[in-house]
Amino acid sequence: MEIAGYIASLIIGVSLGLIGGGGSILTVPVLVYLFHVEPVIATAYSLFIVGATSLVGTFPKYKLGEVNLKTALIFGIPSIAAVYATRAFVVPAIPQELFSIGSLVVTRSLLMMVLFAVLMVFASISMIRNKPENEETVSSPQKFNYPLILLEGTIVGTLTGLVGAGGGFLIIPALVLLSKLPMKQAVGTSLLIIAAKSLIGFTGDPGKDLMDWKLLVIVTALAVLGIFLGNKLGKKVPADRLKKGFGWFVLVMGLYILVKELVFPGTGGGH
Repeated sequence: MEIAGYIASLIIGVSLGLIGGGGSILTVPVLVYLFHVEPVIATAYSLFIVGATSLVGTFPKYKLGEVNLKTALIFGIPSIAAVYATRAFVVPAIPQELFSIGSLVVTRSLLMMVLFAVLMVFASISMIRNKPENEETVSSPQKFNYPLILLEGTIVGTLTGLVGAGGGFLIIPALVLLSKLPMKQAVGTSLLIIAAKSLIGFTGDPGKDLMDWKLLVIVTALAVLGIFLGNKLGKKVPADRLKKGFGWFVLVMGLYILVKELVFPGTGGGH
């Protein structure tokens, strides 16, 4: 299982390099089901892995002029504040056992995994639909819809804090629609936002002193290696086809987690 986990860690980075997002949605399931990390701790690990990998992925995009720093700042500030507050105050405040439905006891871990699986299903749908992108139609001056950007940044930050996913599938459409960025700039800017909010959110996690840093460093290193492989592969393989295929994979994973956690709770994983 550990070898499968290391291979999957590489795939996380490859997908980030290929399609600028999506990989982070695999991080928590990989940690929970392959490395048997407790789900709440796995969301904290995920913030570090996703943040570090996205930060490395930002540099080549920045060199190509595909990172809009002003947009990253406007979207990033509420997002960073929300993810930090969620990790520092909201997650620790959630009780271990919330309520029960018949014989099913809804625990904090179960809630995290179900919320994560629902997010995976939504992420997969946005990847599968994959509308054709008008790459350079944005010639008008950039205009910011400040209230919507602040609201979206806060929502994405809160979700990131709760489930440990970078939220690129939420950020990229928001940057295209609300900040009028071309698609390539939206992908590059999204990586910078994900890196900043994930790493700063991780510093707000009260459980970071109890973590298995060896595992964390190995998985992060493999994901970083994967992002370089993904960047190289991306030049040879059509991104839209990859995105759609990856979307179907994420959909199957999300549905598997929902069935496993709700129908067969307590079988494996990091509970």
